[in-house]
Amino acid sequence: MANSKQARKRARQSEGRRVLKASQRSMVRTYIKHVVKAINGGDHAQAMDAFKQAQPVIDRIADKDVLSKKKAARLKSRLNKRIKALAA
Repeated sequence: MANSKQARKRARQSEGRRVLKASQRSMVRTYIKHVVKAINGGDHAQAMDAFKQAQPVIDRIADKDVLSKKKAARLKSRLNKRIKALAA
């Protein structure tokens, strides 16, 4: 337990950040699941549409340091690779 006033404030702030980041991470996972579901369904047009919706969300969350920029790039690259394989 935090003993000083500033330590109590830091604990409050970090808890608030934890809750917010958990929500944002969950949102990104949901968008990714929509893309994966479209890919597994074999529908290229629907997969591209879902990917176009997910891409800015992933970038925005990476800018807020909820995900690292490298992980965001890796996710987008792997999803795009699977969509391109679906078209071929």
